[in-house]
Amino acid sequence: MAEGTGAAETLAEKREQARWRASFAKAFPFAIAFLTILAGWQVAAWIFPSFLIPSPSQVFVRLSKEFGREVFLTTVARSFARLAVGFSLACFLGLTVGLLSGVWSFFRLYSRALVSILQSVPPIAWVPLFIILLGFGDYPIVLVILIAAFFPMAVSVMNAVEQVDRLRVDVARLMGANRAQLVTKVYAPEVVPAIITGAQVGFGNAWRSLIAAEMVGGVNVGLGWFITFSGEVADMVGVLAGIFVIGFFAAVLDGYVLERLKRRLLKWKYL
Repeated sequence: MAEGTGAAETLAEKREQARWRASFAKAFPFAIAFLTILAGWQVAAWIFPSFLIPSPSQVFVRLSKEFGREVFLTTVARSFARLAVGFSLACFLGLTVGLLSGVWSFFRLYSRALVSILQSVPPIAWVPLFIILLGFGDYPIVLVILIAAFFPMAVSVMNAVEQVDRLRVDVARLMGANRAQLVTKVYAPEVVPAIITGAQVGFGNAWRSLIAAEMVGGVNVGLGWFITFSGEVADMVGVLAGIFVIGFFAAVLDGYVLERLKRRLLKWKYL
């Protein structure tokens, strides 16, 4: 009995060690990339005057103060709120359009044509129109985020739907499946990898469009606005602090949160 307990403990230890090695293997490249950026930043700070390129230490001191201020926390929270609403709507609409294109051939051709026409327009180009129609505030920015993330999700799902084995679709139809059942029972399970891919690509587009829209969208709160305002008053420490926060949160959300979600939903691919 003791031998069995010892073997189980040894196996658990080996699994824990393997998990830590895998985590280290994934984190190490990010750490090296981060240190490379810091090194390049520090070299640039040595070359240029401090009022043009502040050193990383100056920026980190500023960030420690900013994160203790309610105004800056509100700025970050507002950007994330806009991102959450726009990105969620984009994923839902992109997934819906992609799945529906699998059961209606006319809708598939129509949506393909619509996407090919509209996705060539940069999302930020819509900002002036949305401001005129909706006024300043959150709505134009949320719409820009929605447009930015919608097309990658829709295209990814539509491509996956077209690659579903037609035999499975024909068998489901012979068994009496209606269009709703084809979507939920045949197409949806097959396009899960495409959903994750579309979400990751869409998130990158949404995050960049969020910051750009906040910089030109006439708002007075948000990370993009923070960088613009800092630049207008020649506060380069504030500009680089905002850029660092944007890059840091993007790396965490895309490289950690979405990556863990992908591995959880597609765990059969990582066994």
